[in-house]
Amino acid sequence: MQSQQQHPKQFSFEFFPPKSNEGAAKLRETRDELAKLKPKYVSVTFGAGGSTQAGTVETVREMSQSGLDTAPHLSCIGSNKEEIRALLNGYIEMGVKRIVALRGDMPSGMREAGAFHYANELVEFIRDETGDHFHIEVAAYPEFHPQAPSAEADLDNFARKVKAGANAAITQYFYNLDAYLRFVEECEKRNVEVPIVPGIMPITNIKNLARFSEMCGAEIPRWLRLRLEAYAEDTQSLRAFGLDVTSELCRRLLEEGAPGLHFYTMNQVAPTRIIWTNLGL
Repeated sequence: MQSQQQHPKQFSFEFFPPKSNEGAAKLRETRDELAKLKPKYVSVTFGAGGSTQAGTVETVREMSQSGLDTAPHLSCIGSNKEEIRALLNGYIEMGVKRIVALRGDMPSGMREAGAFHYANELVEFIRDETGDHFHIEVAAYPEFHPQAPSAEADLDNFARKVKAGANAAITQYFYNLDAYLRFVEECEKRNVEVPIVPGIMPITNIKNLARFSEMCGAEIPRWLRLRLEAYAEDTQSLRAFGLDVTSELCRRLLEEGAPGLHFYTMNQVAPTRIIWTNLGL
């Protein structure tokens, strides 16, 4: 973990674009409350194939105008160079200085990936187009990408993204500390020493967590799944237990030298704030 211990700790929050006026109002309240915790930056997700592109742009604009350093997610699947170039220029005009560059998922029914097939190609394009204007975050998968042919191939893919010009990485969420520690160790063997910030998914709902984990390949350890299932009819106890487990994971990550935490807020205030308080941040 020496590569990670050399970086200053930073904390960030992720939001998704609202789909209704009610959702937009809720997000503003969440944004204002979590802004009081003074995150390094916030990020805004991007729908597959551009399904929420307009929502992302408008949410980024509003977040930036509120005074937050805001990083839009930029997905290359289904996009051509002109579309990506226009987005980059628009974000530069907004004063955006960060980008989360992702491959993204192929939407149902889409046959062609577009101009870019992999995130390293997108990172390289951003660097060619904008130089060092953007601080670029990419994705990392301590439990390995579900579509990767092997663990070695996934590690090599990550190293290519860093070589292409990525400044840092945010991981997929996980609940197995050893998975993160071993991932960092393997990166160090490849001379990859950029900050690899753990992505944190607060546990509040077993059904949603199981669904998300199935889609993204994140493992819910057997002991944790069984404990959560035992609380299935007691949502208050499940939530308290889940947030305690997540808080303990965060505490151990920081003790081991992780360079911060990136919270998947799900546009909610309480879970992130409870963990933040538990950690004494």
